[in-house]
Amino acid sequence: MKKKFVAGAVTLLSVVALAACAKSGSDKDIVTMKGDTITVGDFYDEIKYNQGAQQYLFQMTINKVFEKEYGSKVSDKDVEKKVDEQKKQLGEAFNSYLTRQGLTEETNKQQIRSNLLLEYAVDQAISKELTDEAYKKAFETYTPEITANVIKLDSEEKANEVLASVKAEGADFAQIAKENSTDASTKDKGGEITFDSGTTTVPTRVKEAASKLDVNGISDVVIVPASQNNAGAYYIVKVTKKEEKGSDWKKYEKRLKEILTAGRKNDANFIRSIIAKAMTNANIKVKDDAFKATFNQYMQNIGATTEGSSSSK
Repeated sequence: MKKKFVAGAVTLLSVVALAACAKSGSDKDIVTMKGDTITVGDFYDEIKYNQGAQQYLFQMTINKVFEKEYGSKVSDKDVEKKVDEQKKQLGEAFNSYLTRQGLTEETNKQQIRSNLLLEYAVDQAISKELTDEAYKKAFETYTPEITANVIKLDSEEKANEVLASVKAEGADFAQIAKENSTDASTKDKGGEITFDSGTTTVPTRVKEAASKLDVNGISDVVIVPASQNNAGAYYIVKVTKKEEKGSDWKKYEKRLKEILTAGRKNDANFIRSIIAKAMTNANIKVKDDAFKATFNQYMQNIGATTEGSSSSK
Protein backbone atom coordinates (compact mmCIF):
# COMPACT_ATOMS: atom_id res chain seq x y z
CA MET A 1 0.00 0.00 0.00
CA LYS A 2 2.66 2.41 0.86
CA LYS A 3 5.33 3.60 -1.53
CA LYS A 4 8.85 3.11 -0.19
CA PHE A 5 11.46 5.80 -0.56
CA VAL A 6 15.04 5.04 -1.54
CA ALA A 7 17.12 3.61 1.28
CA GLY A 8 20.53 3.01 -0.27
CA ALA A 9 23.92 3.35 1.36
CA VAL A 10 24.09 7.13 0.97
CA THR A 11 20.63 7.53 2.47
CA LEU A 12 21.45 5.35 5.44
CA LEU A 13 24.60 7.34 6.06
CA SER A 14 22.56 10.51 5.99
CA VAL A 15 20.42 9.16 8.78
CA VAL A 16 23.51 8.59 10.86
CA ALA A 17 24.55 12.18 10.22
CA LEU A 18 21.17 13.62 11.07
CA ALA A 19 20.94 11.56 14.24
CA ALA A 20 24.46 12.48 15.27
CA CYS A 21 23.75 16.17 14.76
CA ALA A 22 20.84 15.95 17.11
CA LYS A 23 22.65 13.99 19.79
CA SER A 24 26.31 14.99 19.69
CA GLY A 25 26.73 18.36 18.00
CA SER A 26 28.08 19.23 14.59
CA ASP A 27 31.73 19.38 15.68
CA LYS A 28 31.95 15.70 16.66
CA ASP A 29 34.52 13.81 14.57
CA ILE A 30 33.31 10.99 12.38
CA VAL A 31 36.62 10.30 10.62
CA THR A 32 40.15 11.35 11.54
CA MET A 33 43.21 11.19 9.31
CA LYS A 34 46.65 12.70 9.02
CA GLY A 35 46.22 16.45 8.92
CA ASP A 36 42.41 16.48 8.69
CA THR A 37 39.10 15.29 10.09
CA ILE A 38 35.52 14.87 8.90
CA THR A 39 33.04 16.09 11.46
CA VAL A 40 29.32 15.50 11.72
CA GLY A 41 28.84 19.06 10.51
CA ASP A 42 31.08 18.49 7.48
CA PHE A 43 29.21 15.36 6.56
CA TYR A 44 25.81 16.96 7.09
CA ASP A 45 26.71 19.90 4.84
CA GLU A 46 27.68 17.49 2.05
CA ILE A 47 24.93 14.90 2.38
CA LYS A 48 21.95 17.20 2.82
CA TYR A 49 21.85 17.98 -0.92
CA ASN A 50 21.68 14.30 -1.83
CA GLN A 51 18.31 13.28 -3.27
CA GLY A 52 18.20 10.08 -1.24
CA ALA A 53 18.82 11.98 2.00
CA GLN A 54 16.05 14.44 1.17
CA GLN A 55 13.63 11.63 0.39
CA TYR A 56 14.50 9.90 3.61
CA LEU A 57 13.96 13.06 5.64
CA PHE A 58 10.49 13.38 4.17
CA GLN A 59 9.77 9.73 5.01
CA MET A 60 11.06 10.28 8.55
CA THR A 61 8.67 13.21 8.89
CA ILE A 62 5.70 11.14 7.70
CA ASN A 63 6.62 8.40 10.17
CA LYS A 64 6.85 10.86 13.08
CA VAL A 65 3.52 12.48 12.18
CA PHE A 66 1.70 9.14 12.07
CA GLU A 67 3.50 7.85 15.16
CA LYS A 68 2.27 10.84 17.15
CA GLU A 69 -1.27 10.54 15.75
CA TYR A 70 -1.79 6.77 15.85
CA GLY A 71 1.19 5.28 17.73
CA SER A 72 -0.96 3.85 20.51
CA LYS A 73 -3.02 1.91 17.97
CA VAL A 74 -0.17 -0.34 16.79
CA SER A 75 1.47 -2.62 19.34
CA ASP A 76 4.78 -4.47 19.31
CA LYS A 77 2.75 -7.68 19.03
CA ASP A 78 1.18 -6.37 15.82
CA VAL A 79 4.63 -5.79 14.37
CA GLU A 80 5.97 -9.15 15.51
CA LYS A 81 2.96 -10.87 13.95
CA LYS A 82 3.78 -9.29 10.58
CA VAL A 83 7.43 -10.27 10.92
CA ASP A 84 6.40 -13.86 11.66
CA GLU A 85 4.19 -13.83 8.56
CA GLN A 86 7.13 -12.58 6.50
CA LYS A 87 9.41 -15.31 7.83
CA LYS A 88 6.78 -17.99 7.20
CA GLN A 89 6.22 -16.76 3.65
CA LEU A 90 9.88 -16.28 2.75
CA GLY A 91 11.36 -19.16 4.73
CA GLU A 92 15.11 -19.43 4.26
CA ALA A 93 15.02 -16.48 1.86
CA PHE A 94 14.12 -14.04 4.67
CA ASN A 95 17.69 -12.91 5.34
CA SER A 96 18.46 -12.47 1.64
CA TYR A 97 15.25 -10.44 1.35
CA LEU A 98 16.48 -8.08 4.06
CA THR A 99 19.82 -7.77 2.30
CA ARG A 100 18.21 -6.96 -1.07
CA GLN A 101 16.03 -4.33 0.56
CA GLY A 102 18.94 -2.79 2.45
CA LEU A 103 17.28 -3.59 5.77
CA THR A 104 18.32 -5.01 9.11
CA GLU A 105 15.83 -6.90 11.27
CA GLU A 106 15.34 -3.72 13.30
CA THR A 107 14.79 -1.38 10.33
CA ASN A 108 12.48 -3.99 8.82
CA LYS A 109 10.36 -3.82 11.98
CA GLN A 110 10.38 -0.03 11.78
CA GLN A 111 9.19 -0.18 8.19
CA ILE A 112 6.42 -2.64 9.10
CA ARG A 113 5.34 -0.40 11.96
CA SER A 114 5.16 2.61 9.62
CA ASN A 115 3.03 0.61 7.19
CA LEU A 116 0.69 -0.52 9.97
CA LEU A 117 0.26 3.06 11.19
CA LEU A 118 -0.70 4.17 7.70
CA GLU A 119 -3.04 1.18 7.31
CA TYR A 120 -4.78 2.17 10.53
CA ALA A 121 -5.20 5.76 9.32
CA VAL A 122 -6.58 4.50 6.00
CA ASP A 123 -9.03 2.15 7.74
CA GLN A 124 -10.25 5.03 9.92
CA ALA A 125 -10.79 7.25 6.88
CA ILE A 126 -12.61 4.49 5.00
CA SER A 127 -14.93 3.77 7.92
CA LYS A 128 -16.17 7.36 7.80
CA GLU A 129 -17.14 6.91 4.15
CA LEU A 130 -19.17 3.72 4.65
CA THR A 131 -22.55 5.42 4.84
CA ASP A 132 -25.89 4.08 3.65
CA GLU A 133 -25.60 6.34 0.62
CA ALA A 134 -22.20 4.87 -0.25
CA TYR A 135 -23.59 1.35 0.00
CA LYS A 136 -26.61 2.23 -2.13
CA LYS A 137 -24.42 3.77 -4.82
CA ALA A 138 -22.13 0.72 -4.87
CA PHE A 139 -25.18 -1.55 -5.04
CA GLU A 140 -26.36 0.16 -8.22
CA THR A 141 -23.42 -1.23 -10.20
CA TYR A 142 -22.98 -4.45 -8.25
CA THR A 143 -23.56 -7.78 -9.97
CA PRO A 144 -24.05 -10.76 -7.61
CA GLU A 145 -22.31 -14.09 -7.99
CA ILE A 146 -22.22 -15.80 -11.36
CA THR A 147 -20.94 -19.32 -11.95
CA ALA A 148 -19.53 -19.87 -15.40
CA ASN A 149 -17.24 -22.05 -17.45
CA VAL A 150 -14.52 -19.94 -19.02
CA ILE A 151 -12.08 -20.91 -21.75
CA LYS A 152 -8.94 -18.81 -22.05
CA LEU A 153 -6.96 -18.85 -25.31
CA ASP A 154 -3.83 -17.16 -26.59
CA SER A 155 -4.80 -16.36 -30.20
CA GLU A 156 -7.88 -15.03 -31.93
CA GLU A 157 -7.64 -17.73 -34.58
CA LYS A 158 -7.71 -20.50 -31.97
CA ALA A 159 -10.49 -18.71 -30.08
CA ASN A 160 -12.71 -18.61 -33.18
CA GLU A 161 -12.02 -22.28 -33.82
CA VAL A 162 -12.97 -23.22 -30.25
CA LEU A 163 -16.03 -20.94 -30.35
CA ALA A 164 -17.37 -22.89 -33.32
CA SER A 165 -16.81 -26.12 -31.39
CA VAL A 166 -18.64 -25.04 -28.21
CA LYS A 167 -21.60 -23.70 -30.19
CA ALA A 168 -22.02 -26.92 -32.16
CA GLU A 169 -25.10 -28.96 -31.29
CA GLY A 170 -24.51 -31.27 -28.33
CA ALA A 171 -21.10 -29.78 -27.53
CA ASP A 172 -19.69 -30.40 -24.04
CA PHE A 173 -18.36 -26.96 -23.07
CA ALA A 174 -16.58 -28.18 -19.93
CA GLN A 175 -14.77 -30.94 -21.79
CA ILE A 176 -13.71 -28.55 -24.55
CA ALA A 177 -12.41 -26.21 -21.83
CA LYS A 178 -10.33 -29.03 -20.34
CA GLU A 179 -8.83 -29.78 -23.74
CA ASN A 180 -8.16 -26.22 -24.90
CA SER A 181 -8.06 -23.62 -22.12
CA THR A 182 -4.66 -22.15 -21.29
CA ASP A 183 -5.73 -21.23 -17.75
CA ALA A 184 -3.97 -23.87 -15.68
CA SER A 185 -5.86 -22.91 -12.52
CA THR A 186 -9.33 -23.66 -13.96
CA LYS A 187 -9.01 -25.94 -17.01
CA ASP A 188 -9.08 -29.20 -15.02
CA LYS A 189 -12.47 -28.12 -13.63
CA GLY A 190 -13.79 -27.42 -17.10
CA GLY A 191 -13.03 -23.73 -16.68
CA GLU A 192 -15.56 -23.34 -13.87
CA ILE A 193 -15.28 -20.24 -11.72
CA THR A 194 -17.61 -18.25 -9.47
CA PHE A 195 -17.28 -14.48 -9.27
CA ASP A 196 -19.14 -11.23 -8.77
CA SER A 197 -18.51 -7.74 -10.11
CA GLY A 198 -16.00 -7.06 -7.34
CA THR A 199 -13.78 -10.06 -8.08
CA THR A 200 -10.38 -8.79 -9.14
CA THR A 201 -8.97 -12.06 -10.49
CA VAL A 202 -11.38 -12.11 -13.44
CA PRO A 203 -10.90 -9.56 -16.26
CA THR A 204 -13.52 -6.81 -16.32
CA ARG A 205 -14.55 -7.62 -19.90
CA VAL A 206 -15.16 -11.25 -18.98
CA LYS A 207 -17.32 -10.22 -16.01
CA GLU A 208 -19.28 -7.81 -18.19
CA ALA A 209 -19.83 -10.44 -20.89
CA ALA A 210 -21.06 -12.96 -18.31
CA SER A 211 -23.45 -10.47 -16.72
CA LYS A 212 -25.22 -10.01 -20.08
CA LEU A 213 -25.79 -13.73 -20.66
CA ASP A 214 -28.73 -15.84 -19.57
CA VAL A 215 -28.11 -19.19 -17.89
CA ASN A 216 -26.62 -21.61 -20.45
CA GLY A 217 -25.83 -18.69 -22.75
CA ILE A 218 -22.45 -18.66 -24.51
CA SER A 219 -20.57 -15.47 -25.34
CA ASP A 220 -18.77 -14.60 -28.52
CA VAL A 221 -14.99 -14.30 -28.26
CA VAL A 222 -14.16 -11.76 -25.54
CA ILE A 223 -10.93 -9.91 -26.30
CA VAL A 224 -8.96 -8.72 -23.27
CA PRO A 225 -6.08 -6.44 -24.35
CA ALA A 226 -2.66 -6.73 -22.78
CA SER A 227 -2.12 -4.54 -19.71
CA GLN A 228 0.68 -3.75 -17.31
CA ASN A 229 -0.20 -6.78 -15.18
CA ASN A 230 -1.52 -9.26 -17.72
CA ALA A 231 -0.78 -10.51 -21.20
CA GLY A 232 -3.62 -10.15 -23.69
CA ALA A 233 -5.95 -13.14 -24.09
CA TYR A 234 -9.18 -14.34 -25.67
CA TYR A 235 -12.05 -15.78 -23.65
CA ILE A 236 -15.25 -17.71 -24.27
CA VAL A 237 -17.81 -17.74 -21.45
CA LYS A 238 -20.76 -20.00 -20.68
CA VAL A 239 -22.94 -19.02 -17.72
CA THR A 240 -24.31 -21.94 -15.69
CA LYS A 241 -25.77 -20.13 -12.68
CA LYS A 242 -26.78 -16.54 -11.84
CA GLU A 243 -27.92 -15.13 -8.52
CA GLU A 244 -30.91 -12.82 -8.63
CA LYS A 245 -29.93 -9.40 -7.35
CA GLY A 246 -33.18 -8.11 -5.96
CA SER A 247 -33.52 -4.61 -4.51
CA ASP A 248 -32.26 -4.97 -0.92
CA TRP A 249 -28.70 -3.66 -0.73
CA LYS A 250 -28.42 -4.74 2.90
CA LYS A 251 -28.40 -8.37 1.74
CA TYR A 252 -24.98 -7.64 0.25
CA GLU A 253 -23.72 -5.16 2.85
CA LYS A 254 -20.74 -7.30 3.92
CA ARG A 255 -19.61 -7.86 0.32
CA LEU A 256 -20.17 -4.22 -0.64
CA LYS A 257 -18.03 -3.18 2.32
CA GLU A 258 -15.22 -5.45 1.11
CA ILE A 259 -15.43 -4.00 -2.40
CA LEU A 260 -15.54 -0.38 -1.23
CA THR A 261 -12.67 -0.94 1.20
CA ALA A 262 -10.47 -2.70 -1.37
CA GLY A 263 -11.15 0.04 -3.90
CA ARG A 264 -10.06 2.76 -1.52
CA LYS A 265 -6.95 0.89 -0.41
CA ASN A 266 -5.88 0.59 -4.04
CA ASP A 267 -6.59 4.26 -4.77
CA ALA A 268 -3.24 6.08 -4.70
CA ASN A 269 -4.94 9.49 -4.66
CA PHE A 270 -6.98 8.51 -1.61
CA ILE A 271 -3.86 7.33 0.24
CA ARG A 272 -2.05 10.55 -0.66
CA SER A 273 -4.98 12.61 0.61
CA ILE A 274 -4.77 10.91 4.01
CA ILE A 275 -1.03 11.55 4.26
CA ALA A 276 -1.56 15.13 3.05
CA LYS A 277 -4.19 15.85 5.69
CA ALA A 278 -2.01 14.48 8.49
CA MET A 279 1.05 16.39 7.27
CA THR A 280 -0.90 19.64 6.91
CA ASN A 281 -2.41 19.31 10.39
CA ALA A 282 1.08 18.75 11.84
CA ASN A 283 2.06 22.33 10.91
CA ILE A 284 5.42 21.27 9.48
CA LYS A 285 8.17 23.85 9.02
CA VAL A 286 11.46 23.13 7.26
CA LYS A 287 14.33 25.00 8.91
CA ASP A 288 17.17 24.29 6.49
CA ASP A 289 17.03 25.85 3.02
CA ALA A 290 18.88 22.85 1.57
CA PHE A 291 15.81 20.71 2.25
CA LYS A 292 13.09 23.30 1.76
CA ALA A 293 12.52 23.21 -2.03
CA THR A 294 12.55 19.43 -2.37
CA PHE A 295 10.53 18.94 0.82
CA ASN A 296 7.89 21.40 -0.31
CA GLN A 297 7.75 19.64 -3.69
CA TYR A 298 7.03 16.33 -1.95
CA MET A 299 4.33 18.03 0.09
CA GLN A 300 2.75 19.45 -3.07
CA ASN A 301 2.88 16.05 -4.75
CA ILE A 302 0.64 14.58 -2.07
CA GLY A 303 -1.54 17.67 -1.87
CA ALA A 304 -0.32 18.87 1.52
CA THR A 305 0.63 22.40 2.48
CA THR A 306 3.47 23.66 4.63
CA GLU A 307 4.13 27.06 6.08
CA GLY A 308 7.01 29.21 4.82
CA SER A 309 10.27 28.03 6.28
CA SER A 310 13.02 29.98 7.85
CA SER A 311 16.51 29.51 6.50
CA SER A 312 18.36 28.91 9.72
CA LYS A 313 19.62 25.52 10.80
